[in-house]
Amino acid sequence: MMTSVVEFAFILALPLVIVAGAVVSLFAVGALFDALDHLDELGARIDAAFKQPPSPPKDPGPDHYYRSYWAEQK
Repeated sequence: MMTSVVEFAFILALPLVIVAGAVVSLFAVGALFDALDHLDELGARIDAAFKQPPSPPKDPGPDHYYRSYWAEQK
């Protein structure tokens, strides 16, 4: 009983591992060729990967010095 479970898992897992490894390898080779093709942009790409997104704009509040022309007058 146990050997049949191990055999089934081996038959199922081995092709999945091979296919997943091939897909990851193809992705890595493609990324390498893309990086080698655009060496002048490599520093900017690395900086952009670690840069924080800009903060969302904040509402200035009711006592702010600027009032837009469409704001209702009191």
